Amino acid sequence: MTTEPALEPAIRVQGIEKSFKDLHVLRGVDFDVKAGSIFALLGSNGAGKTTLVRILSTLLKADAGTATVYGFDVAAKPGEVRESISLTGQFAAVDEVLTGRENLVLVARLRHLKGPGAIADDLLARFSLTEAGNRRAGTYSGGMRRRLDIAMSLIGNPPVIFLDEPTTGLDPEGRIEVWQTVQQLAGQGTTVLLTTQYLDEAEQLADRIAILHKGTIIQNGTLTELRQLLPPAKVEYVEKQPSLEDVFLALIGDPGVTDPSQSDPGNPDTSAADDRANGTVPARKEA
Repeated sequence: MTTEPALEPAIRVQGIEKSFKDLHVLRGVDFDVKAGSIFALLGSNGAGKTTLVRILSTLLKADAGTATVYGFDVAAKPGEVRESISLTGQFAAVDEVLTGRENLVLVARLRHLKGPGAIADDLLARFSLTEAGNRRAGTYSGGMRRRLDIAMSLIGNPPVIFLDEPTTGLDPEGRIEVWQTVQQLAGQGTTVLLTTQYLDEAEQLADRIAILHKGTIIQNGTLTELRQLLPPAKVEYVEKQPSLEDVFLALIGDPGVTDPSQSDPGNPDTSAADDRANGTVPARKEA
């Protein structure tokens, strides 16, 4: 009986350390990233996320430890690493004077690829930018510019992409657009290492989440595994207050919103409210 060998991680980090004079930014970082997955590096400002991404993308040398990307050592084979990756920074690096299509054609030509126009048209379609392709990038919304930026980084089909806080400065709609783009990338087999300081972003996107704090990984696991670190929530009956979404939909007259004063026997919320009024369900405890 034979068994298939385990696939090598797309990214492997072992004991990475980095200091800037007396400031110790990374203090021995270890993790693996499975090929074709989304791995979120979660941490507050100054935790060392960007420093680590710069090391993995060969822009900065580590003081100690080893790291491999797509099987290539970042210190010994930086050229091969660069050919295997793409890096998207915290701010969209697009030429706002050029159109979206011209930005993509420019990058394809810089990479000496055949058929730059066809490559641009394909990426515009993949990222739902075809209608905006002939408009100047300076007229795009924040979410559109970020999607164009990510599309530019995919020219040449790199198997690994680093997204360093890709939704910084975006409005909620723009963030959702980028989230959908990241999920699409992973669905097509691209390995994504995502740095973020937004908890909901890591929760929505990541297959695995590593928490970087004061230069070390203090926890690494799936969302389910991380949730199990805390005791189960205590269930209590409380009065349900309307959310901002409830208020917003009620004010704009959404047909799906009903008058909260009307009781629905099939709705557990309104039934619970009736029960509270009748004294059969305990009301919320006052602080």
